Amino acid sequence: MKPQNYYQQMLKTFKEVSLLEKKPSLLLHSCCAPCNCYVMAILIKYFEITLYFNNSNIYEKEEYEKRLEELERYLSFFNKENQSNIKMIIEPYEPLIFDTYLNPLKEEKEGAKRCYVCYYKRLEQNRNYALKNNFAYFTTVMSISRRKNNTYLNEIGTILETKELNFLLADFKKDGGQEKGIEISKQFKMYRQTFCGCKYSKKY
Repeated sequence: MKPQNYYQQMLKTFKEVSLLEKKPSLLLHSCCAPCNCYVMAILIKYFEITLYFNNSNIYEKEEYEKRLEELERYLSFFNKENQSNIKMIIEPYEPLIFDTYLNPLKEEKEGAKRCYVCYYKRLEQNRNYALKNNFAYFTTVMSISRRKNNTYLNEIGTILETKELNFLLADFKKDGGQEKGIEISKQFKMYRQTFCGCKYSKKY
């Protein structure tokens, strides 16, 4: 597939939605507070955001709970600081079901086919919830990280979008986005995980 400038396409969408009378709704897949903090600050200018925490890939339950609690803590702070009312949808933690998709690919290197499947399953769930609940857009915070395959993320989103639901093409790490997110997370003294999420990523 021809390489695309997802950052410029994101800015184009921002310009388009800023001309609307009302901010469109967006369901934002959120994996953790450090990845989420800067992205929320950008998107709230253009969209009515709802966070979507569906991360059954995370190993183990203690790690899952740490990431969720830290995101809840930051969301509460963010809402108070911005006088906003962003809500978060939390899907059940079902690691055994999720591992049936990842286990056959456990020998794949980090960032390859196993990660593609992981992205796809979570974004598919995100898309399905967004469709059922009449959101206008869906996307993920994961392009904030240079360790995530941004081409995969945007290709999957494009595959999953429908006539009724747009995928927000994005590259949140551009223009110093990742560095800004890191700075916010340090100021807030966030818990910062040392591996992506699944048990197979712990060896990297």
